[in-house]
Amino acid sequence: MRILHRGKALLVAKQNRDYPLSVATEETSKRLQQLPSVEQLAATLSGSRNVAVRAARKEIDSLRERILAGEEIEPVHLVVQKAAVECARLMSEPQPRPVINATGVVLHTNLGRAPLADEAIEALVRVSRSYSDLEFDLESGGRGARGSDIELLICELTGAEAALAVNNNAAALLLALSALAAGAEVVVSRGQLIEIGGGFRIPDVLAQSGARLVEVGTTNRTRIEDYQAAITPDTAAILRVHQSNFRTVGFAEEAELGELANLAKVRGLALVDDLGSGALRDYPAILTTEPSPITSVAAGADLVCFSGDKLLGGPQAGLLIGQSQAIERCGRHPLVRALRLDKLQIAALTATLRLYHDARTTEIPALAMIGAPEAELGKRAMLMVEMIGDAARIEASHARAGGGTLPLAALDGPVCVVDPGSAGPDQLARALRRGSPHVVARIGDGEVILDPRTMSDEEASNAARAVRKALD
Repeated sequence: MRILHRGKALLVAKQNRDYPLSVATEETSKRLQQLPSVEQLAATLSGSRNVAVRAARKEIDSLRERILAGEEIEPVHLVVQKAAVECARLMSEPQPRPVINATGVVLHTNLGRAPLADEAIEALVRVSRSYSDLEFDLESGGRGARGSDIELLICELTGAEAALAVNNNAAALLLALSALAAGAEVVVSRGQLIEIGGGFRIPDVLAQSGARLVEVGTTNRTRIEDYQAAITPDTAAILRVHQSNFRTVGFAEEAELGELANLAKVRGLALVDDLGSGALRDYPAILTTEPSPITSVAAGADLVCFSGDKLLGGPQAGLLIGQSQAIERCGRHPLVRALRLDKLQIAALTATLRLYHDARTTEIPALAMIGAPEAELGKRAMLMVEMIGDAARIEASHARAGGGTLPLAALDGPVCVVDPGSAGPDQLARALRRGSPHVVARIGDGEVILDPRTMSDEEASNAARAVRKALD
C-alpha cells in the first residue's frame, strides 16, 4: 500500500486500485506512515515464518483500518507489535480452539452447537484409540452394517420402522428428496420456503436434488385444499418444513400433518417432514413447544429428518426415520456414501441416544443448560461478580436456545454485567476473545455481559479471571 496526497484529501492505493477516503488530518497520515512493513514486523515474531507473515499482515491491515476510521492510536508501532505477537500466538494454537461460551446462546452454531455429554466424550476417546467393528460383524466375521446400533436405538425411541444417519440435517433432506422425488414435483407451502443460517434455502436444496418445486398457498395461509389442487401425475412428494428460526403469527394457517399424511396416502405420494431440530423428550418442559419426531412418525409421515447437534444434544448428524420402504430407497441412493457418518460421529451419537434410552437426559449438557434453575444461575453469576469486583454487577436478562430452535423463547435468568470503563465494550470483548482462555461474551447497552447459563462453575471462574486480567 502507498499513501497519496491530493490537496487535503487522502487516497490509498491498494490492490492496484485507488479509492477515496474522507478528508484525513495530517495526524492520521503520520500514524499511517508509522506502520511497519509486513516483512519488518514478521521478522520480530517467533515461530514459523508462515505464521509470522500471516499475523503481521492481519494486524497491520486491522490497525490501518482503525486509524483510517479516526481512532487515535498511540504509539502505533508498539500497538501493532503487541497485537501481532498475540495474533501469532493464536494462529499457532491447535484448531479448532476451545472457548468459554459466555453469550447465553446454548446451541451457538458458530461455537459448535451442542457440547457433548461425558459418556459421548468417553465413547469418542475409546473408538479413537483403537480399531473398531465399524463395518464388521463380530459374529460372522464378514462385513457389517455401519451405524446399526443407531438405527435400533432411534427406532425404539421414536416408533419408526427404520432409520438412517448421515452427516447433518441438510444432507438428510437432500438425500430424501433425491431418493424419492428426483425428476418429479414436490409440493411445498409458500410459508415454509425458509432460509436458515449460511444461506441454506429450501428451494436450492430441491433444485440440487433434481426435484421440481411446486409452491402452494400464501406466505401466511396454506390449507389442505391448496395441496390437493396442486397435485398432478408428475407429483412425487409433499414436503413439510418446520419454521425453525422464525414464526408466522397473527392471521396464519397451515394444514395439519395428519391431513397431509392422509392426502399423501390417498394419492400415492411420499410425505417428508423436515423438523430441523426436533425434540425427543419433554425435558426441559419448554421443549414441548418444538415438534417431535415421535409425533411426526405417529401422524404417518413417510420420512422425518432432524439434526443430531441441536435439541438432541449430540454430535453433528442428520437423522432420517420413518417407513421401511422409504428408508431403503434412501439407503440405496449413491449419495449415501458421500454423506455417511464416520466412526467418531457414530460413537458420540450412539452414546447420546443411549442416555435417552436409559432416561438420563439430564446428563445432556445442552438440555441441562436450557432447563437450568434460576438458583443455580444466580450462584454462578454472583461468583463472577465477586471475583471481578466493583466493575461487575448482577442484572436480570435472558438467554436463547439458538441453533434455529425456540425462536420466540426467552430463557430468563441473572447475568453478570461488566462496565468496560474507558476502553469501551468492543475492546474488552476483543481482549476476552483473544485471551487465554478464549472467552466469547455478548455486548448490551455499552457493557459486556457474561451469561452463566452457558458456562460451568469452572468456566465461570476462568471467565471472571480473564475479565479481571483484561480490566487490569
